[in-house]
Amino acid sequence: MHYSKGELRRAKTLELIKSHGKISLQEIIEAMGCSEATARRDLDVLEKAGGIIRTTGGAIYEGALMPSAAELPFAAKRDFKRLDKERIAQAAAALVQEGDIICLTGGTTTFFIAKALKQRQNITVVTNAVNIAFELADAEGVQVVVIGGVMRAKSYELSGPLAENVIDKINITKMFLGVDGVSLNHGFTMHSELEAHIAQLMMERSSSVYAVFDQSKLEKSALFTITPLNQVTGVIMNRPPEGWFEQACREQQIAIHTPLDHTASV
Repeated sequence: MHYSKGELRRAKTLELIKSHGKISLQEIIEAMGCSEATARRDLDVLEKAGGIIRTTGGAIYEGALMPSAAELPFAAKRDFKRLDKERIAQAAAALVQEGDIICLTGGTTTFFIAKALKQRQNITVVTNAVNIAFELADAEGVQVVVIGGVMRAKSYELSGPLAENVIDKINITKMFLGVDGVSLNHGFTMHSELEAHIAQLMMERSSSVYAVFDQSKLEKSALFTITPLNQVTGVIMNRPPEGWFEQACREQQIAIHTPLDHTASV
């Protein structure tokens, strides 16, 4: 069967949207080498065919908004957008000062934050993620406190009554919160109810909380809400947010940190 250039281009665009969950017009233009007008027409055609939802600046994959979407294991998603996660990690590390007590939840982005903190001196890292604790095991200047509990194989996170008992006795300077989804209606979300609950308890013990995530998490909702958007001190992202999320941050005075500018803007 012969396909036209337009059909092939739209098929590739659809694959990009499915793989990343969302896409911007600029990303389509760069990936496909087409004009903005062509990118817009392609999205119109794809939306009519079903499966995607148009947004102001691009489109999202309809399946990405389904709360029942399967959770991928840590190893499968660690290297997805790895460069972005490493840059977010450097921006997060820039906020850490000597003497800080840092909390790292489980997640691929927080794992890279742990790697970025390995050479620091006189800091404490509290975590409920076994892989993060192991990563910091040989960091001489970092004291590691592991919250006990039962481990989930997909995330390496510990949760349950043992973890809750430890959290109630600790005080945290800065918490870096890994998330599975970010949406206006559902806030910051996770796939696991147990992990969301542990994150909520650690937030209560933290002086400041920073949600860390790349652009692919926006407009996605996992099954369980950790906290509404306005309950975090700030967000650390791979690039400045746009559209509804930028507006929400400014309206709710959520500080925005990016790798290119470690100073906060609200």
